[in-house]
Parts: sequence; C-alpha cells; structure tokens
Amino acid sequence: MAEKEAKARIKINKLLEDAGWRFFDTDKGKATIKLESSIKMDDLGEDFENSKNGFIDFLLVDENQNPVLVLEAKKESLNPLVGKEQARNYAKSQKVKFVILSNGTLHYLWNIETGNPEQIQVFPTLESIKQYYEFNPDPNKLVSEEVNADYVVLTQLPNYKQIPEFQDEQKKKDLIFNLNLRFLRYYQVEAIQAVQKAVSEGKKRFLLEMATGTGKTLTSAAIIKLFYRTGNARRVLFLVDRLELEEQARKDFTNYLKNDLTTVVYKEKRNDWRKAEIVVTTIQSLMVNNKYKKLFSPTDFDLIISDESHRLLGGGNSRALFEYFLGYKLGLTATPKDYLKHLDTENIEDPRELERRMLLDTYTTFGCESGIPTYRYTLVDGAKDGYLRQPIVVDARTDVTTKLLSEQGYGVMVTVATSEQEDVLEEVKYKQNHFERKFFSDETNRVFCKTFIENGLKDPITGEFGKSLVFAVSQNHAAKLAQLLNEYAHQYFPGKYQSDFAVQVTSNVQNSQQMTVDYSNDKLLGFSNFAKGNEVLESYKTSKARVCVTVGMMTTGWDCPNILNLALMRPIFSPTEFIQIKGRGTRVHTFEHKFKNELGEQETISIDKQTFKLFDFFATCEYFEEKYQYDQVLKLPKNFEQGDDFPIVDDNTLKPKRDGYEYKENDKIATWNEQQVDFTGMKVDRMFFQQFEEKVKTDEELKQLMEAGDVEVATARAKEKYDNKPEEYFDLEKLRRSLKIDRKIGWRELLELIYFGNQIKGKDDLLSDEFEKFISTNNVADINDLQGLRYFFYAYITDPSVREIIDQQDFTELYHNPTFNVEDFNRVPDEMKSKLPYYVKTYVPLNKFLSA
Repeated sequence: MAEKEAKARIKINKLLEDAGWRFFDTDKGKATIKLESSIKMDDLGEDFENSKNGFIDFLLVDENQNPVLVLEAKKESLNPLVGKEQARNYAKSQKVKFVILSNGTLHYLWNIETGNPEQIQVFPTLESIKQYYEFNPDPNKLVSEEVNADYVVLTQLPNYKQIPEFQDEQKKKDLIFNLNLRFLRYYQVEAIQAVQKAVSEGKKRFLLEMATGTGKTLTSAAIIKLFYRTGNARRVLFLVDRLELEEQARKDFTNYLKNDLTTVVYKEKRNDWRKAEIVVTTIQSLMVNNKYKKLFSPTDFDLIISDESHRLLGGGNSRALFEYFLGYKLGLTATPKDYLKHLDTENIEDPRELERRMLLDTYTTFGCESGIPTYRYTLVDGAKDGYLRQPIVVDARTDVTTKLLSEQGYGVMVTVATSEQEDVLEEVKYKQNHFERKFFSDETNRVFCKTFIENGLKDPITGEFGKSLVFAVSQNHAAKLAQLLNEYAHQYFPGKYQSDFAVQVTSNVQNSQQMTVDYSNDKLLGFSNFAKGNEVLESYKTSKARVCVTVGMMTTGWDCPNILNLALMRPIFSPTEFIQIKGRGTRVHTFEHKFKNELGEQETISIDKQTFKLFDFFATCEYFEEKYQYDQVLKLPKNFEQGDDFPIVDDNTLKPKRDGYEYKENDKIATWNEQQVDFTGMKVDRMFFQQFEEKVKTDEELKQLMEAGDVEVATARAKEKYDNKPEEYFDLEKLRRSLKIDRKIGWRELLELIYFGNQIKGKDDLLSDEFEKFISTNNVADINDLQGLRYFFYAYITDPSVREIIDQQDFTELYHNPTFNVEDFNRVPDEMKSKLPYYVKTYVPLNKFLSA
C-alpha cells in the first residue's frame, strides 16, 4: 500500500494548532510554542530525521510566557515512551510538572509528580492545563472519608436530625417521603466502600454490577460527592445512551446534590457547561464526527461515569470516546457476566456470542478481566432483602410458536417451478426469529393479546388492568398489537376506554419520549376514569393508558415502579436486553390512595406490590436457562380457527407471506403521466443536493425533531417522506454523487450535515478515524512499526480479498495479492495478526466503507 500518511512533525504541528497553541505572534496573543534558540522548525525534517536522536523538545508557555508544559516530539518510528527520563529532566529544569510524549500517532500526557504517562488522543489546551495545575487530588482523603447511610441526605438537608418531625417515628416516614430524602441502603454503602478500597490499591477504574432497580444513580451521586468533597474531582461527566435518560439523570442529581453541586445537560448549556460540576450527555451526541475532540480537552473531567456501560461501551467508537478522557472511570451495569453460563464460545452462530464479547469487553475496560466487578449486588440479593420483586413467569406457547421454536421450525411447501407435467415444490422452514419479519400470523397475535388481557394482574386499588409493557418485533408489529389490545379492551371493559387502553410508544411516534415520562408519572393520555361513580376510588390517580406497546424504548434506565405486567410478544436473543426488560417490573412499589370518608376524615388505602407477571410467549426464559419456578403456565386452546396467515404444509395453493401482505385481487394502471425532461433538468447531477437541502430545511416537522434531538425519528420520517418520491426522486445514490462522496451514505448523515454542519467524511478520513480509535483502545505502546499496523488495518477493512485470506488463514495467497502482500503482513506483530481482525469484526461498521 502506498504511504500517504503525513509525517510526525506535520501531525504534531496540527495537533498543537488544533489545541490553540501558537507558533507565531498573532492578533490573539504572543506565540505559546518555543524551541531552543539554535533550532529552526523547517530544518528538522518532516519526521524529525534531521534532529539529533530523532526527537526535539518543545516548551509550551502561557500568555505571560511562563512555562507550563514540555512536549517531547519524536519521529514516527520511535516509541513515544523511549527517553522519557530526558523529558522529565527538562521539565524539572523548567519547573513544570506536565509532559506530552508524542510520535505524531501515539501521545501521552504525564504528570511527573504524581503518576505514569496516560494515553491521550489530542493535545490539551492551555486553559485546561492551567486548571490542571490548580487541581491537586489526594487519594488518601478519598479512601479515609467516612460514608454512612445519610451521606447524601447530609447534602440534601444538613440539619435533618434537628427537625422535630424526624424525632417522631410516626412522622419520620412522611418527612422522608415528602422531602424525597434518600438514605443509602447497606449494599449501596458497601459499593462505595468497595470503590474506596480499589482507590487505596491504586486502581482508577471501577465496575459496579447492580441489578435494575437497586439505585445505581443514587450510588453514583454518593460517589460523585465522595470524589468532589475530598478534592479528587473538579468536574464529572455522566454518560447515558438515550435522550430521555439525560433529563432523568439531571433531575436525580439535582435532587440529591443541588446544595453542593450544579448539574447540567450538555446540549442545554453548550456555552457555559464549565460552570457546572456534573455534566450529563448522551454518548451518541458526542460521537458524530468525533465531536468530543473539538468540544473537550482530555483533562476537562476527573471522573467519567458510564451508565449502562455494557450498552455504551459495546463499540469501538464509544470506547474511543470513553478512553479519550483522563481521570477515574466508573462503569455501571445491571447485566451479570455470570448470566452467560454454559455459553458455547466456539460456536460463532450462537446468538449470544456477540453479547458475550460485549460483556467481556466491558469487564476488561474496567480492569475486571477475571469477571469479578468492583462490587456486585444481584437480583437474587435484592429479592432476598425485599428491595426487588421476582416475577410470576407465564410460559404461554401457541401451536404456531411451538413449531417455530422447534428444531425443525414451521415448514411450508412452496411451488418454485411449474411445468405441464408437474409442479416443483420446495419446503421453506421458519424459526422464531422470522416471526413478524418473514412469517406473519394475525391469529397468533390475537391469541397473544387475548391471553394477556384475560390473565394480567390488576391494580390492587381499583381492580383496573395493571399498568403494563408489551414488547413487539417491529414498529409495524407494535401498531398491530396496540390495535388488537384496544379492540379487546372495548370488548372486556365496555364504556371504559375510547381506543386509549393501549398506546404505541416507538421512535417513529412523535413525542414518544414524553409519552414515557407521562406513563411513569401516571398521566399518559390523561387520568383514569375506571372507578368513575365510586365516591371513594374515583379520585385515584393513575394513567388512562394501561399498556404501552414498544420495541426498543423503555427497556433500560426508565423507571416506573407500578408496572404489574410485562409481555414478550417477540423472541429475545440478547441476555442484556432480556434482563433489562425484566428489570422494568422488579421495582418495589406501594399503591396508595388517600380520600376523605363520610365524616370528612382522611383515610389511606395502602397496598404493597408483591410481584409482577412476565408473559413469555417465545420461551425466552427457557432459552436463557432461567432459574425461576414457573408459578403459572397457561395452556392455550390448540384448536382455534386458522386464518389465511396459517399456511398448511400439504396445501400447495397457499404461499408463505414474505413481505407481510398478500394481494389477491386484480390490479391495473389507474393513471398515466408522461413528461419530457428538458435541458434544465439535467443540472440535477450538480444541483441535486442543494435542492434536497432546501426542501429539508423548510420541512417544519424535521426541523422540530432535529432541534429536539430526536435524530432517529427525524431520520425515519425523512426517508419516509423523501426517499425516491415523485417529482424530485431523491435517493441516497444520487445525493451521494452530488456530494462527491466515495462511499455509501445514510439518511442520518445527510440530516446531520444539513442541520448540524457535520461534514460527511470520505473513506480515507473514516479509515484514519477508525485507526485512531483502535490504537486508543488497544495497547500498542510496544509496537515500533505503527505504519505497518496501519496498512494491515486499512487493507483488512477495505479489501474483501485480504479479509478472506486472513480469516481463512490461507496466507500463501498473500504472495499474489496486489493490495497487501507477505512483506506487509510480516511487518505486523504476531499478537495483532489475530487481535486486529477480531476488533474490526466486532467494532468497525464495514458497510460504511463499501464503495459506491
């Protein structure tokens, strides 16, 4: 492969300039980069080949020309850590404590007074280094800090012990509830103490494995207070993976810590986030075009917390972002690694294999390669302690799902060819993962919904159907199920609902995020009037909508403790997803209703949630070898009437539905319009994107969605409204050519270009970005020939023939390969010959590099 990469000096110069350092005096101020007086930059060579020993020391100064940082720059073939003692001596002579070691590709920031060099992806700014000088953490203070159950309450209400109501046991409970005081449970204190112990052992990474509903956010708040109070963190970054979780985290941290710390959502405070001590953001909002490198310096945060870390850090992009920042790293996960017991790690076809990789990477990221987290509190622990509820699992399988779940699958005979003599038949076999994708059955969906409504738990106050979540295969499937549930509600509860018993909550539904909030707050589609006419119960506040039908939303980080029923009307193959879904029902809750009796005295009905039902229509619990005892197994009627969606194996006249719809009537052309394209229309090849941009910018619906951050919904709507529709006939291929992009692009990239100005990168730039992520998340400190490693990385991604040779280990073919030959392969360290392909297959989206 031809060497087109910029050399070390050019790269380092650009890194310095990107971070705001100046080689010359400008109108912004004096130069902040100095060389020895006898050295001229242009004489050094592009790779410092003309410098003595192949490296040079830069002295970086502040606006008053005071030294603040030493940069030791080496040629690319030298490891940046080589000769670091010389850099230390030079730094000491200049009375600075920070050193950057770089060869243009690998970079380290080193505080010579307190620790070891830490890998960075960009150079720090002057402002961030100045703040770092003022920051003098003391781990010993953190380790010795006393943490008790009232650690957070002492921030919420410092004098709580002096309040008279708190001395009265009768009134104490009401006081705690009304003021939302959050005392730590014993296991939360133990988790914090485990972090303290890890710090005492010199560790900077921690992983808390705590079951859904056990208060990971409250535990995080206490840890944030611990780091801030002891002077070991100036600012904290809290990363979430969904937009709706940003605001929820902000509210929680504000409630817990507002008397000491300010919490902001980054997108709402883009210009003054530095005034806050806690910054909350989605990881996705920072990853577009590596935006985080422009917005933040590696030293801006001293504690980075990854909520639901098994999801957040499951890809190379997010891992690179996470590793970008220096400081302590805390991961939170509800998914136990032990959940993947008996996994066939040799069988790549096992649908749990990718999940296993993701979990193992999560544990490795936080220094827990052995699979033992810093602290663990399981669902079983929570249930034993009374903090969580276990479900009643309802294993309900229909005739159809039983066949889909079988090894043989559901077989359908299809006519594939016809002649005068005979028909040629072929059997098509469907499995559970084909349900509502290739195999459709309205009757099965009807049985699911009928069974669910007839057997679901009821609200213990009014007897109304309990608040529930139903998980569907797709958005179309969700729409079908919501309609069926509303039809049955009309039948079973006449006059109580007006097609508002069940509501679809998926990303393509406008305001779906607000729907999740309203459902949690018991006011989705208004308040229930189920008990209307009952003087005691009609004022009971609960949501009018009783069932939310969703696909991927409401699975993680969303709290609604009064959920009584969960229904899996789709198969699930991800243990992480399954345990998160199940966690929506495990939280404890007290159903409570206050009312005045006939004497005008206030009374309270209070009933604790004892359990919840998990309707399992696809043997998901069995699939994951669930340990729960099935308290109830419903046997569904076997002889229900078959509909058109039930092909009979020996009836060759019925064809399996492949696209979800079987049209049986005649068809014809209804209208005809023929128009000659004149010469001006040929300008489309040059002006096509501008036309599209003008159209999209004036689309109020898309504008509102993008401004609200609903990028996924906007993407779906843009594709629906504009993909190859008459008049303009916009499509991705024409738009790509108009933009002169040398790879396939997506609708989301186009919207982010138009609304956010995020440039769509070409193939070369993407490759460079992906390689940076690779070396930032893998230890390459001992590799001398990074250029050779880069060639291997590029070739493996872009050339299918190279991938096939490497994957099949048919290395003799490299002798004839024009892209990547034997000599190139021999430059790659042995460890990387297997590690790099594994990384690419796991983390790099190869479809991005497909040629147009």
